[in-house]
Amino acid sequence: MTTTIPAPTATGAPASPYQSYVYAYPHKTAYRPLPDRPRLSTLWAGEPKDALSLYLHIPFCEVRCGFCNLFTRIGAPDGLTGAYLDALDRQATAVRQALGDREPVRFATAAFGGGTPTFLTAAELERLCDIAEHRMGADLRAVPLSVEASPATATADRLEVLAARGATRLSLGVQSFDDAEARAAVRPQRRADVEAALGRVRDARIPVLNIDLIYGIDGQTEHTWLGSLDAALAWNPEELYLYPLYIRPLTGLGRRAGAADPAWDAQRLRLYRLGRDHLLAHGYEQRSMRMFRRADAPRQGADGYACQTDGMIGLGCGARSYTAGLHYSFDYAVGMHEIRGIVDDYVSRPAADFAHAEYGRRIDADEARRRHLLQSLLQAEGLDLADYRARFDGRTPGDDFAAELSRCAGRGWLEDGGPAAGVLRLTPEGLAHSDAIGPELFSPAVRAAMAGYERK
Repeated sequence: MTTTIPAPTATGAPASPYQSYVYAYPHKTAYRPLPDRPRLSTLWAGEPKDALSLYLHIPFCEVRCGFCNLFTRIGAPDGLTGAYLDALDRQATAVRQALGDREPVRFATAAFGGGTPTFLTAAELERLCDIAEHRMGADLRAVPLSVEASPATATADRLEVLAARGATRLSLGVQSFDDAEARAAVRPQRRADVEAALGRVRDARIPVLNIDLIYGIDGQTEHTWLGSLDAALAWNPEELYLYPLYIRPLTGLGRRAGAADPAWDAQRLRLYRLGRDHLLAHGYEQRSMRMFRRADAPRQGADGYACQTDGMIGLGCGARSYTAGLHYSFDYAVGMHEIRGIVDDYVSRPAADFAHAEYGRRIDADEARRRHLLQSLLQAEGLDLADYRARFDGRTPGDDFAAELSRCAGRGWLEDGGPAAGVLRLTPEGLAHSDAIGPELFSPAVRAAMAGYERK
């Protein structure tokens, strides 16, 4: 089975507003084994190291939601989480050595993701923080530190550790406050347990609470969607992420997927607009199609910090690392059997294995420009034209992407103003169609690599 990115229709309009969520470019399905297994010390030798991002990946969850295609396994046999942290420690030691000491190494942001980092016990979370601080040299109390959690694992002892070690943002995957909708999304939880978890997060006094919600769930209505939004707003969260439901291959819901459904597209678009307008009316600012921030909320570094910038160090078997010329990681899978094999391989590796890059994709000048366009245009603030010219030898987005931008403008998805405005920005309707715009900006080479990826 291969991966496909639908092309525009004959009229030039996307077949659906929901093509693909572009949270990183190129996607890992475009990565391939690196025959030369380049040494990390060589890859990082010429890279700026004064404002790196650090990401630690924990590939464990207590359950797997029906919509989830993330790299994570369900549960962990006795001893596996400890063995995983041992391997993470070995990897961190090798990576920090590869960064060298000729110039200062400083981390500007940090994040723990997954999976569910709070699947780890409180003591294991202490060790995770120790790895970030003592092995990598990140000062977690001095930089924004974001941690993902689920209601079931957001326990008081775990939150106490995270708060004490410097967590500034806790992202809770709620998805719906309606128990029937949670069951429809194959996410077993009760609203009472979600509310209790939110209370514990607030008691921990972590500065930023983010709540994730999903629209487009089977049986969801405008009334129930507003009900979930209002239930979230009752906690006055600093951030809210609103995600459209996707049904992807090899997921629980994917096994029940049918043909494309224009009515479902229309429903998701209607619920998106309803949710957007509701949050704007309650004092939130839209930062992207998905992200809404309370106007008085403290900033947490650059928006999209975890997967958008060069100079990122990813530790763990599902993490990516980014240099200017190469994005790299370990092998990637969605199926449970394959994920278990990759995790088992990771925990068995000796330290020397972590000094090399094994899977990845080279980033040439064209891909660097595309990536910058994607990561900027899909944010509400848009792309700064002067910054683009400074980065890319005086070129403009119009020089490099005239056809793509012309299509967007023709659909009413780009603001008027042109170069004199100093910024290239999507209209509100353009932001609503971010998941159609993003894939259209993929290069032919990345499209071909993604189409050739064998799902596993």
